[in-house]
Amino acid sequence: MVKLLKVLSQLHFLSPSNLGRLFVAIRQNGINLMLLFTLTERAGSRNTALVDSRETVTYQELKSRCEHLAHHLADQYGVKKGQKVAFLCKNHASFVQGMFAASRLGADIYMLHSSMSQLQFNRLVEEQPFDLLIYDDEFENLIENSSYERSTLVSYHEEKVSINSLSDSKRHKKGKLPAASSGKLVLLTGGTTGKPKQVTHRPSLFHFLAPFTALLNQLQLPSFNTAYIATPIYHGYGIAILLSFLALGKQVVIQESFDVQRACDLIRRHKVEVVTVVPLMIHKMLRHNPTSLHSLACIASGGAKLHPVLVREVHNELGSVLYNLYGTSEAGLNLIATPEDLHYDANTLGRRIPGGDLKVVKDGAEVEPGAIGEFCIRNKWSMQSRKNRWIQTGDVGYRDENGYYFLCGRTDDLIISAGNNIYPGEVETVLRDHPNVEDAAVIGIEDIYAGHILKAYVQVYDEVLTEETLVSWLRERVTTYQIPREIVFVKELPYTAVGKLDRKRLEMINHSCR
Repeated sequence: MVKLLKVLSQLHFLSPSNLGRLFVAIRQNGINLMLLFTLTERAGSRNTALVDSRETVTYQELKSRCEHLAHHLADQYGVKKGQKVAFLCKNHASFVQGMFAASRLGADIYMLHSSMSQLQFNRLVEEQPFDLLIYDDEFENLIENSSYERSTLVSYHEEKVSINSLSDSKRHKKGKLPAASSGKLVLLTGGTTGKPKQVTHRPSLFHFLAPFTALLNQLQLPSFNTAYIATPIYHGYGIAILLSFLALGKQVVIQESFDVQRACDLIRRHKVEVVTVVPLMIHKMLRHNPTSLHSLACIASGGAKLHPVLVREVHNELGSVLYNLYGTSEAGLNLIATPEDLHYDANTLGRRIPGGDLKVVKDGAEVEPGAIGEFCIRNKWSMQSRKNRWIQTGDVGYRDENGYYFLCGRTDDLIISAGNNIYPGEVETVLRDHPNVEDAAVIGIEDIYAGHILKAYVQVYDEVLTEETLVSWLRERVTTYQIPREIVFVKELPYTAVGKLDRKRLEMINHSCR
């Protein structure tokens, strides 16, 4: 309760009238996403809430649309508590409205990856009997070519019944909706290949206070007016920043997909102060038009490893505005590196946020500072919070003596060469420190004698650098077994749609060249 009161104080909500309004709203409607509108009513319902590629929506309009939509979903589609509503959508206002309406009805919300393959989608709908699938029109073929036969609703359409037409449609209400608290929020992990892993969270007003407070305080969100969610909303920290800004009554800019020119234009036009990115996005924007980014005061980077070179580039061009967020779909947000932390060490993930536990484990035991092991996390806001279990993240790294955490790679990235354990991320970090190296990736190649040897793919700023020069430079910075046997210079390294290094494509390229 003390934490709740502290957060409400930060939101300037501790007057008797405001507290009374909050508790009345909880009693009448339940604890769901629509509760955010109770928090923002005092800020002026005519303030802009959402800006997307189609429209600008005020808080008053957003609240009204979500309420209308909730009635339509209940009456026409039978959505109620315990049912499964899936979203196959990109970033736009209809997606947000659909989430709020489904949450108001107490339904379980499934957020599907918009880049999933036909095979993935087919497997998913066979395993999960969704009661309603809300989708963008561009994914219609994906649905038609699957076995899915239950209710569907398109997000935007000029002729069909859609989220936008239902939200704008006035109706005579037969009665008040019963109070309902939010159901489960299910995220799908695993990228675009293989079988997606379902990660279930049970939203709780109290359990999520710690990460929400960390975002408010460490990123100083209350002092800003406009945020641009450049990352997909269906990613954990994309929706976290979205909901945080809506709770603050501020303006949020979203676009269906990331385009570097459009992103730079949006930031300049709307004087955006906060942006959520994966590292590749900010890298592209800096290359395209750095002057358009000068309004930024908080760049929240996550989802992939932040390169030290990029940290320095952001600082040199924009100042101390870069934050590194570390979390997983299963465990949520757990570490934040502030600009001061990144000045301490550009490779750090930062320190633990209050309220969570993180230990570094090897062979079942916690290791000493400096030793490498797997990150294991336990907190109240994770998918396993009710079971009080430690979550094995699959990420490998270490904690230094000052409490800063560092990432070395993934457990499944481990390369064993002549009996030595090598995490490619460690070698990649060193390679990127070379002044002529823009990016680097290291993979393991099968070897008759050593089991595996290292092969590096290196992207350089110019073609002056040679393999011999780079190897000589490495010898002074890594152990002998960490030096790649082969270095290939490339124009560009492959990345996934969410900005993560695509090691599988690198391995496929290597096999095709043999």
